[in-house]
Amino acid sequence: QVQLVESGGGLVQAGGSRRLSCAASGSIFRVNTMGWYRQAPGKQRELVATITRGGSTNYADSVQGRFTISRDNAKVTVYLQMTSLKPEDTASYYCNADVIGSYTYTADQYWGQGTQVTVSS
Repeated sequence: QVQLVESGGGLVQAGGSRRLSCAASGSIFRVNTMGWYRQAPGKQRELVATITRGGSTNYADSVQGRFTISRDNAKVTVYLQMTSLKPEDTASYYCNADVIGSYTYTADQYWGQGTQVTVSS
């Protein structure tokens, strides 16, 4: 089994910064693409950013230039550095990973439990 554990959420003022972390653990052979998604109350979950194992990144238009995704393959951890935060960034942020299991050698999607980010105006 694979676990994704997020940390770093909390309350921040508009214009401030916050860094989220997500560490993967368990029966992992290799982690391919990792990413961050978010879901605000009453809205669908949406993509924030993704990063491939080789470091190629993709961002939602709404966060481009303000958020930076990175990863440490040795630590099996993905980060999301958020700057210039806005009240509309308030949401639960979920980590996602495409993982090849060490027993199955098949790729499966895993999600973290989510971490709340609240941006006050």
